[in-house]
Amino acid sequence: MSRYDLTDFEWRAIEPHLPNKPRGVPRVDDRRVLNGIFWVLRSGAPWRDLPERYGPRTTCYNRFVRWRKAGVWDRLMDAITKVHDGKVQMIDTSIVRVHQQGATAKRGIEIIVSVAPEVG
Repeated sequence: MSRYDLTDFEWRAIEPHLPNKPRGVPRVDDRRVLNGIFWVLRSGAPWRDLPERYGPRTTCYNRFVRWRKAGVWDRLMDAITKVHDGKVQMIDTSIVRVHQQGATAKRGIEIIVSVAPEVG
């Protein structure tokens, strides 16, 4: 088991909420693909650096994108927070603000902050 792989407890919480389409070509192992997706997200590495043990990087990337568009990730996050009984806290850069003295800019230089419009 790798550093970023799902534990059995996490897998049991997530597995019932995964899409299950019995028609067509059988999907590759969901746990392996999820471990690959989480490896990329947790390590910050590009998709092309995904280790071979997680399967083809295109499979992991395509499933990540498809599930994002279908809202699967939102359902998984809801399931995880229910399992952990609300004891999960997440912080991202949309709610963290750096103090002005934390910046490394020289005094007297005007800093222009722009926000990209939300895509989606």
